[in-house]
Amino acid sequence: MGRFKNHKKKNRRTAAKNIKFNILAGVDEVGRGSLVGPVYAAAVILNKSINLKILKDSKTLTKEKREYLFSYIKKNSIWAVGKASVKEIDKINILQASLLAMKRAIKKLKRKPTKVLIDGNKIPNIKNYNLRAIIKGDQKIPSISAASIVAKVSRDIFIKTLAKKNKGYNWEQNYGYGTKQHLKAIKKLGITKHHRRTFSPVSKF
Repeated sequence: MGRFKNHKKKNRRTAAKNIKFNILAGVDEVGRGSLVGPVYAAAVILNKSINLKILKDSKTLTKEKREYLFSYIKKNSIWAVGKASVKEIDKINILQASLLAMKRAIKKLKRKPTKVLIDGNKIPNIKNYNLRAIIKGDQKIPSISAASIVAKVSRDIFIKTLAKKNKGYNWEQNYGYGTKQHLKAIKKLGITKHHRRTFSPVSKF
């Protein structure tokens, strides 16, 4: 009987230890539908002290709120950003490039997560990682919401730098997406090295 009790206590201690060291990461990407620039992904491991209630899907937030939360998340989490270039997007297609960006973000984390939750229905090919796809995860899982914010703001900052060097396309406002103004500028000015040449209507030019 004594041995049985000791065995149960040992199992509880082992379970508690596993819970204590459980490291959850959330992953999301941004920029798949843009006509310009890399696709970005972020991986985030939240600190226990972070306020989960304020973390929302980046698409539902104002620009000001996203930028505030971007700084807040960086100060209260382990995070990393990965990206896939325009050349890679045109070579392997946008889905595979998005998964590649996710893989790079996950691998860049300073701590290896014990579980990785990824927004969507696809997961990157990474050995020795526990990966799970969550449809609409950016609306359900705080760490994925945080990743969506970090990816979005990181990419926006990069696209704004491109906009300064490529006047007339209004990238500082449309971030490379196919707005009427952007398409009009392409017809007038042509395409740049930053445009995804396999994407319609860029491919027509």
